[in-house]
Amino acid sequence: MKKGIHPQYNTKAIITCACGNKFVSGSTRDTIHVELCSACHPFYTGKQKLVDTENLVRKFENKKKAAASTKVVNKKAKREKRRAKVSSIKGGKKVTLKDMLKELQNK
Repeated sequence: MKKGIHPQYNTKAIITCACGNKFVSGSTRDTIHVELCSACHPFYTGKQKLVDTENLVRKFENKKKAAASTKVVNKKAKREKRRAKVSSIKGGKKVTLKDMLKELQNK
């Protein structure tokens, strides 16, 4: 091993978990902060825990609420609405584009 190129190894590095658990291990750093440890990891505890560091769950829930609040109109309802609008213009008579163009030329 070359001397002077390797970091100093600390045998008493303190590792702190997000759940509050602390333990000592070896590392090149003095302190390390982690999100999961053996005291709170689902594999060891048998309980599921959500780790949402980037707020992905909250963003998904907000999108879900927004989607639920918007009114969804299916294609049939839109088509019927357009037909009702067109038929009300011509008094219930079916109007085509050809009829509309003829009417414009006559004016």
